[in-house]
Amino acid sequence: MADIAFLLLIFFLVTTTMSVDKGLSRRLPPPLPPNMEKPDTDVKKRNIFIVLVNSNNQLLVQGEALDVKQLREKAKEFIKNEAADASLPEVLPIEVEIDGVTEQVMTTKNHIISLQNDRGTQYQRYIEVQNELVAAYNELRDEYSKGRFGMSYAELSEDRQKAVQKIYPQKISEAEPKNYGGKK
Repeated sequence: MADIAFLLLIFFLVTTTMSVDKGLSRRLPPPLPPNMEKPDTDVKKRNIFIVLVNSNNQLLVQGEALDVKQLREKAKEFIKNEAADASLPEVLPIEVEIDGVTEQVMTTKNHIISLQNDRGTQYQRYIEVQNELVAAYNELRDEYSKGRFGMSYAELSEDRQKAVQKIYPQKISEAEPKNYGGKK
């Protein structure tokens, strides 16, 4: 009996599939060399889009209460700054190589989205906020690709995708969770 049970156990271990954990796709900055000091970066306040999530899972965007469903549009408006609004990020020229030709494109290259969570924030809300922010970048890249190349971002060649990524670089900065209030 023990042999049969052992064989059945091995059979089920070999034939079953294991679910693989999924995570957020993020590229971390490279580590600084040990002898190098951290650079002191001065970022203009207008270039920072602050998103706070408290322990009650409420969203505060740029000091204003907002529903998660409105976050994507608000983030797109901030990242794009189509009207060159003085309260939104600076629109500056950058050089981008597209199909072997260097072009100058106006973009908000210095923008940063700062995401801060409370220690009591539910994981599901955190993921919802992350998804909306990433979706804002994806939609902007897709809109630019359709307008410039007549096809979606996913259909572009790797070189064209890199050019579009340079125009709309994904800059989401995550701060260490803090206690912002709400549940005690």
